[in-house]
Amino acid sequence: MLIVANWKAYVEDLAKAKSLFAISKRLARKARSALVLAPPAPLLGALALGNKSRVAFAAQDVSLTTGGALTGEVTAAAYRAAGATYTIVGHSERRAAGDTDTIVAEKLARACAHNLTPILCVGERERDSEGRYLSFVREEITAAFAPLTAKERAKVIVAYEPLWAIGKTAAGAIGPNDLAEMVLYIRKVLAELVPGRGHSRALVLYGGSVEAGNIAVLAASSSVDGFLIGHASVDPATFAELVRELGVDK
Repeated sequence: MLIVANWKAYVEDLAKAKSLFAISKRLARKARSALVLAPPAPLLGALALGNKSRVAFAAQDVSLTTGGALTGEVTAAAYRAAGATYTIVGHSERRAAGDTDTIVAEKLARACAHNLTPILCVGERERDSEGRYLSFVREEITAAFAPLTAKERAKVIVAYEPLWAIGKTAAGAIGPNDLAEMVLYIRKVLAELVPGRGHSRALVLYGGSVEAGNIAVLAASSSVDGFLIGHASVDPATFAELVRELGVDK
């Protein structure tokens, strides 16, 4: 299992960031899941540089640019130099802020070019009874993969985050059967887009109202490879509980 903790803009001071990192390092020593932290950009380098723990780091986004006179932009190369090995791309909040499918595809290419493992976020706004949401997710993945080589496509992690499930309780979010259906569907799409056996190694994550009460069931019943966790990842007790629900070594 892979657990990606997206801190978003919830963490604004170094002391709290260091505390969460320390907790994550302790969890990682016994967790059966690999842990990846995605802090805000200014805090990432302070934590990731010189990191020798089992915890890895991700950027929350990357710039379209490759450097130059563009104030405020943070390039994939800069994130890599700061210690990131992953990056989130196409998160629903970035798409809501203006990232089109074309922009997401270009950012994915930037990440791959600088050896950052991309975590591509996809997901429908609402789930209709006719199944149009399946075509929507297919189109998001297909558009994002368009500029990538076969080798680059095989490196992409897909995170399914249906917008309708975000912010709900576990009871109102996705069920194991529906998640299993979507994971299988995403794997089918990847099989069409990634030649050879590369698609068989691709990871599919889920994000959307994951709680201690449903994470183990979702993991056991859907063949999902891990979770993208937002607000819950910055609460030490809640995050620790989520990690432990997925198994720890005695």
